[in-house]
Formats: sequence, C-alpha cells, structure tokens
Amino acid sequence: MNNQQTVPDFTDVKAAHARLKGRVVRTPLLRCAALDAAVGRPVFVKAECLQTTGSFKYRGASNRIMQLAEHERAAGVVAYSSGNHAQGVAAAAAEAGVPALIVMPKDVPAVKSDGVKARGAQIVYYDRISENREEIAARIAKDRGAVLVPPYEDPMVIAGQGTAGMECAEQCQEFGVEPEALIVNAGGGGLTAGIALACEALYPDAKLYTAEPDGFDDHKRSFAVGQKQRNTKLSGSVCDALLTPEPGDLTFAINKRLVSAGLSASDDDVFAAMRFAFRHLKIVLEPGGAMALAIALKGLVPGNGPLCVLATGGNVDPALFARVITA
Repeated sequence: MNNQQTVPDFTDVKAAHARLKGRVVRTPLLRCAALDAAVGRPVFVKAECLQTTGSFKYRGASNRIMQLAEHERAAGVVAYSSGNHAQGVAAAAAEAGVPALIVMPKDVPAVKSDGVKARGAQIVYYDRISENREEIAARIAKDRGAVLVPPYEDPMVIAGQGTAGMECAEQCQEFGVEPEALIVNAGGGGLTAGIALACEALYPDAKLYTAEPDGFDDHKRSFAVGQKQRNTKLSGSVCDALLTPEPGDLTFAINKRLVSAGLSASDDDVFAAMRFAFRHLKIVLEPGGAMALAIALKGLVPGNGPLCVLATGGNVDPALFARVITA
C-alpha cells in the first residue's frame, strides 16, 4: 500500500493485525447483566479505552509508523488531532525512535496534550474556529520533509484501526455468538471504515452503525443522502473527539457502501453512558468514547440480537469526569 489514495481492503486489515500482534493491547470484550437488561439484548463492549494511550488511535498510528521507509524516519512525522490520534502518534513515534510534531486545538483537554508532551512529541496549537489544522500540518510537514500521518485519511491508518474489528470478531467467536449489529463512534470515519472491512469479511450479515453527537451528525446525514455532508459548526458538544467537519473522502468511499445508517444522541445521553460504564462496567470513558454506548442505552440500534459496542477512548478531563459520575 504505497499509494496514499489507495482504498484499503480486508487483506490490509489482516496484514495490520499480524503486524501489530504483541504491540497493541488485545482489549477485553466486556459483558454485563445490567447492560443487557438496560438495552434489552445481549451487549458486548469492546473496551478500547484500555488500549495503549487510552484509545484505539494507537492501532492506526502504529501501523502507519511501523511502515516508514528508512529515509523517512530521520525527518519524522507530523499529525493533527484533537487529542487521541495525537497521543497514538506520539507513543508510536517514540517507540520507533522517530521525531513527532502534533498540531492540536488550543481548547484540547489538558489530559490529552499532557499525554503528548509526556511521550516527547512537540505541539503546535491552532484555533479550532479560525484556522485549518490540515493546512498547518501540511505546511510544517513540507518544510521539514516529514511524513504526514492523518487521523483517518490514510489506508494504513484505516487498516490499523480495523484490527479492533478483527479482535472483536475473534472474541465473539470465543463467546460463541455472531453479532447482529455493531455501533462505532465516528469522527472522520477511520475506525468505522476499518471495522467495516473486517465485518464485511467476517460477519457479512451484521449491520454497522455510526454514533455521533446531535448537531454534529455529518455521517448520519451523509448516509441518508448518499454523499458527504458538512457540519455547520465545529464546537458546541462535549464530545471533542468526534467534532470533525465532514467524513473523509477515503473513509466515506468505504463507509457509504458498508454502513447501514448513522445514529446520534445528546451530551446528556453521553453523560448517562459514562456513569453507567463506570458503575457497571468499571471502565472510564471520555465523552466521545461513550457515544456508541449512549445510543445503545437509548435503544436506538435496530434489532434484538447480539450488539457490539465500541467504547473508543478514556482520555477524559478528571474534573469533568468527577462532575459526571457524581451527578
């Protein structure tokens, strides 16, 4: 996969799965009687909040950086991210001995920027409202001769994220179940695309849904009309990890074919899901990482068969988390 515009397929996901074995955490697929009762169907939660750096993003970043050519390693990598991709790139780059610079919004939660700094990456901040992070990162990468590692518009990143779907399939087989549906938190759609490729091959009858905040449901609206739709605003939800302008070109090429529909819920629904996850599943979820669970708890996913929920991240501001779980 040398061409960055190449649409990845299941063989790329399988290759990433083999490449990342022993490097990424095989996160648990959690069961909980209280969750089954609340949703009214068997629910399996893939706890990617327990992944290295606290989110699934480490998978895609590692798969991309592990495939850098020798001449690319010295100049390093540049990425742009609201936090979780930033930490994934910083960690993967540090492990590979590769310099990393991350373009991050000024309003990013400190827990995420602190995680990037702790892993030795440089940060350049930008204004989410008035500046374009892609343009800033592309300019820096060009000036440095560095490789740009985008959060979702890269076939190797997508394939790496899809390894979460490979694991989920393996674990469902261990439980002796075939999922009727899966629901995945969607920002740019990279994880969704990777999961979709895995599901198409391993569970072709399963339905796949995206999870987004109300008012920032670009995937939901895009699927409904068959072409990409933009969000009219880029702030106003607590789910900072999911606030992207529109689906990616590369990710939407995959998702428009394989995703059944998009679903959305409110910030209040997310807070309720965060409380539920902490009290019953004993895991910490950030708001963007809890959206799929929130939608499941609201009963919005069609069907009554086994449902897989991707709990994608746990990098939440401690003060916010304390307010949420004590509400």
